[in-house]
Amino acid sequence: MELDLDNPPEALATLLERGEEQGCVNLSELDALARRLEVDDDDLPALHEAVEARGLDVSDDCGRAGVPATDYANSGLASATSDALGLFLNEIRRHPLLTAAEEVELSKRIEQGDAAAKERMINSNLALVVSIAKKYPQNELPLLDLIQEGIFGLIRASEKFDWRRGFKFSTYATYWIRQAIARGIENKSRTIRVPTNIAQRERKIQRARRALSTKLARDPTDEEIAEETELELAQVRAMGDIARTVTSLDRPIGEDGETAMGELIGDDRAGPAEEVEVALRDSALLRAVADLPAEERQVVELRYGVDGADGPFGLREASRRLGKTQPETRELEQRALQRLAGLRELEALREAA
Repeated sequence: MELDLDNPPEALATLLERGEEQGCVNLSELDALARRLEVDDDDLPALHEAVEARGLDVSDDCGRAGVPATDYANSGLASATSDALGLFLNEIRRHPLLTAAEEVELSKRIEQGDAAAKERMINSNLALVVSIAKKYPQNELPLLDLIQEGIFGLIRASEKFDWRRGFKFSTYATYWIRQAIARGIENKSRTIRVPTNIAQRERKIQRARRALSTKLARDPTDEEIAEETELELAQVRAMGDIARTVTSLDRPIGEDGETAMGELIGDDRAGPAEEVEVALRDSALLRAVADLPAEERQVVELRYGVDGADGPFGLREASRRLGKTQPETRELEQRALQRLAGLRELEALREAA
């Protein structure tokens, strides 16, 4: 969906009016509104630039006065985190920030396919990725994974940045970094991956459920949630199955924690010992049938479907296939069974029969 900022939707107009009063627009609110209005991902940077063109800054700290700029020391972070993260933060220090003129120069070279320029643009903005990734909770993905997802967004931003518009690269890259981290959380934080659009729908239903619970002082019905979220009732009900909690079969159970949950779940499949026993029985039976005279072997295979043969067939069909009368077929079958019963190798099969 493309937006006309000269005649914006009511929700966007309200956000812009509040931004003019505060002097800036909150980045999170703008992105959330863009998702509700179904703005295409490729059009979002243009929306950010259009807002800034109206003299409004797009910032996460919009409306918060006296908040000092985010500051962190690489050495301090490295001492409190893993060795891998410490090495990464120390590596960032080797790449100084770029001036506006350097960003333009590198962007021009990137358009020409200069891989070295692209690498320098990315390396010089890794600190931006770290500062954004630190704002996300780490209960779903660890900080290193969040940074990795943010770097994917930074790479995308370096490929799509248009220096002709006159905006700073960091402002443009912030959107792509945030989007990449959000998608990474949606795709990788779950044991079973859920598509991004389904995850967004789930969050929308959860927000509506919390709001209605507060408003109604009770748990809302599926019909009320569907009306609040403007979703179909079937979609709301389907989300109940998707949102089920996934747990590990190795999760300890009980006060002592010595029993795994998987040990309490029955398994209807045969165990290795039973499978070996059945295989040996089948093998002994097939060898015994193979040693029968030709006609007796044929009647046993037709009547009982032995060794992958067609069947089992009734006496009439077996007689027709053998070209014999039914009494002749019955006699052959009885002789074959008597012969098999006398074999010592099949003695162990009597109980199973």
